[in-house]
Amino acid sequence: MLYSRIVVAYDGSEPADKALDTALKLAKLNHYSKLDIIHVFNLPTYVIGSSVVIPPVTIENNYLDYSEEVLAKIKEKITDFSNIHIEVKSGAITKTILDYASEIQADLLIVGSRGLSGISEFVLGSVSHNIVQHAKIPVLVVK
Repeated sequence: MLYSRIVVAYDGSEPADKALDTALKLAKLNHYSKLDIIHVFNLPTYVIGSSVVIPPVTIENNYLDYSEEVLAKIKEKITDFSNIHIEVKSGAITKTILDYASEIQADLLIVGSRGLSGISEFVLGSVSHNIVQHAKIPVLVVK
């Protein structure tokens, strides 16, 4: 099956690399496919009683620096493709990815089976599982 609008969630992890490689292959099959690559980072905030604690600016800078590294990694992989858009967003990872896919009317969402959430690793059962459970379009989970 050919898809015209493919979204791949990318966080720089090895499974995300595999997901991006798969997305590039699928997009290559159909020259009319548009590939959107989304990288989402989530700045942690903590609620303590009635107070909200926001991490220091240095933590935010670490996330931004990591996002720049991820963008550089993406750009290395997509040199042969022209119909690609890269989006970097901040927010709740699953919700942001699903909202973006809906907003651009994607017809396929590709994610790695495991990835990185900021600096800590997460397992299938969090982001990729939630995407599969809540997506309104087909989801391809790449191992």
